[in-house]
Amino acid sequence: MTEDKGSRLPYRLREPFLSKTEAALFRLLTDLMGARYIVCPKVALSDLFMIVRPNENVHFFNKIFRKHVDFLLCDLKTFTPSFGVEVIRSISKDGMRESDKFLTEIFIDASIPLVHVPSSERYEASDIIALFQLAVAKAGKPGMVREMDSVPNCPRCGKMMVLRVHRSRSDNSGKEYYGCIDSPRCAGEVVIG
Repeated sequence: MTEDKGSRLPYRLREPFLSKTEAALFRLLTDLMGARYIVCPKVALSDLFMIVRPNENVHFFNKIFRKHVDFLLCDLKTFTPSFGVEVIRSISKDGMRESDKFLTEIFIDASIPLVHVPSSERYEASDIIALFQLAVAKAGKPGMVREMDSVPNCPRCGKMMVLRVHRSRSDNSGKEYYGCIDSPRCAGEVVIG
């Protein structure tokens, strides 16, 4: 099937890329932080965070799929994420929207301060600096990576392993273990605990 040369793909540029409030905040952040951080707008959470043990935590993928943080400030030399910045558009009766609460949790867990900035068309540098200081105080101590936060590779064939439960009537019945993803062709196994 040949495509008509006059036809166009069904994509169009989304305008504007940044809303007025986002553009105003981007300009101020660039002025304040430009010598120290790279200011990246609209960073997808799936580009920033990975899901540990993905075969066991598939349901967590939907929590970050098609979601972004408004701005990510990264170290100029290492590109390491240093701050997240989220424009708070509306506040519910209990203080914060569910999506904003989740975003706060994921950033705190990663030990990255998340700055919540109320939506406005104009921002004052002193107000933004105070919000950054508050976010750093809330972030607290760096998170710890747990020993089994990644899936082991099979000791026999080197492929990824999958969390499984012994179903036999042996002493191991009901106990979890990692089995090779290529089972039954590969009988590689790693005992948990």
